[in-house]
Formats: sequence, C-alpha cells, structure tokens
Amino acid sequence: MNKIKIIKNRSDIGAGTRGSDMGIDAIEIAAINCGSDYFNRYDYFDLETENEVVYEKQKAPFAKRIGKVLTVCTRLSEAVKLSLNQNEFPIVLSGDHSSALGTISGVKTAFPDKRLGVIWIDAHADIHSPYTTPSGNVHGMPLAAALADDNLDRKINELTGETDKSWEGMKSIGGIFPKVLHSDLVYFGVRDTEEPEEYTIEKNGIKIIGLKRFGIEEWMFVWMKP
Repeated sequence: MNKIKIIKNRSDIGAGTRGSDMGIDAIEIAAINCGSDYFNRYDYFDLETENEVVYEKQKAPFAKRIGKVLTVCTRLSEAVKLSLNQNEFPIVLSGDHSSALGTISGVKTAFPDKRLGVIWIDAHADIHSPYTTPSGNVHGMPLAAALADDNLDRKINELTGETDKSWEGMKSIGGIFPKVLHSDLVYFGVRDTEEPEEYTIEKNGIKIIGLKRFGIEEWMFVWMKP
C-alpha cells in the first residue's frame, strides 16, 4: 500500500460563516484525547491559506472571494498531484467545501487519462454556479466547477469580468475540464437542495442514494454492482 501523506488545508474563505478552518485542529486534539498517535505516524504538509482576505471588501457578490478560493484550490491541486506522483496516498483535511475542487483537480491532473469518479457524502448538493447561486458562497459550487457546468438554463445573476475570469479559472485548474462527468458523480445522503441544483441533477441523471432508503452496507452493494 502506498504511504499516506496528510495534507492540511486550513481554508474557510469559501463559506458564509468562518470557523471550519479549526476543524483540522479539532480532529487532531480528539485523536490525542483518545490516545491515538495517528497524526504522528505520517508525514504531513500544511497548505498556505488566504484567510486574511475576509477583511477585504467584497468585489464579487455572486462568488465571494472567488479569486482567493481559486488560489487555494490551485495550491491544493498541485499538492495532491505531487503526492500522487510520489506514489503516496494523500488524505486531505480541509475547511469549507470549496476546497474539494482542489482535491478533485489534483487527482485528475495526476491521472489525466483516467476517468474520475466522485462520491459526494453531504446534506447539500454543492452544484450551484455563480450564475445560479442565491448566496454567493463558493462552498456551494465545487461540483459545478469540477463538472464545468454553468447551468445557464437557470441563470439569475450577471457576472462581472473579474468574477467570470476567476470562475473560468476554477473550472480549468490544471488545464483539464471537466474533471468529472455527470455520469461519474454519485450523491450519498443529499437532502437539502435548491431548484437550480435539482434541475441540474435531474437533467443529467445524477445518481442520489438516500440514507433513509439504504444503510451503508446496502448502499455499498448498490454502488459496487455492475
């Protein structure tokens, strides 16, 4: 088995409320309190963040702080790609959900000729784009960026040049887009979606596995069977 590499990304600038950046430390403290030496057994890498941007004036209301989110996701993508190229198994611990785009991008750029499957375990779909978002929080957009799906059929927002440029950058991290096909995305446990997201899910036939219908063992059987 490949050697594990822990990548710590204490970024929370894609969310509407700060604090998720403290999750990594909370996990490590919980491990210590349980007597686990897990985080002493493996090499780790601390990713540089851009969290100070929260003190700056917002310039992209339909994709808040998207320029800095793009910077962080690009750094994370490069870290994941490097780890994989060194025959390591990267485990990424992050803050808000926007960082998932960096992880997905890193795997895809390390294996550009491979199809990438994503199992999204969350209560939310996170498949908005800046064109459809009601909040402007980028942590609701990582899958849309990975799928390179603007969902213009449900467009409600007009983007400025700066926002549009950063969004195009999000979709094309590593020079590959889309990173994932709609047919290779599976939702697990999603229960809180908005109409534009529901439209994209239904339009593209994205699979949803609900906890109320399946337990974890039954779900694994459904996922693995031909």
